[in-house]
Amino acid sequence: MINRIQKVNSLLKREISKILLRDFDFSFEILVTLTRVEATPNLIEAKTYISVFPDKEADKIIAILNKNVFGIQQKINKILKMRPIPKIKFIKEKNISEASKIEELLNKIKDNSPVGGNN
Repeated sequence: MINRIQKVNSLLKREISKILLRDFDFSFEILVTLTRVEATPNLIEAKTYISVFPDKEADKIIAILNKNVFGIQQKINKILKMRPIPKIKFIKEKNISEASKIEELLNKIKDNSPVGGNN
């Protein structure tokens, strides 16, 4: 059963990624990545984790995806030849968000440090 769920996760990730690439036109300054999909053991729901760079755009992008989830779900239902097909739910990837915050802090430190180290 675990092997089946892993295959479903992989299949959903691949197909949802294709739909996002083909059907959504995000700004050139925004990078949207589907990082992972976690279907429940009963295949009722699939949490679809999305990372967005810059992080300040993440909530807006997740809202757009969740607003369009019905259309995305319909496309997945037509593509996949399995039952049940998990209900897709888009979630902001927290791990990437934390990494983005750390990188931002490091850049601030770098910008505020004296050049050459001579004080």
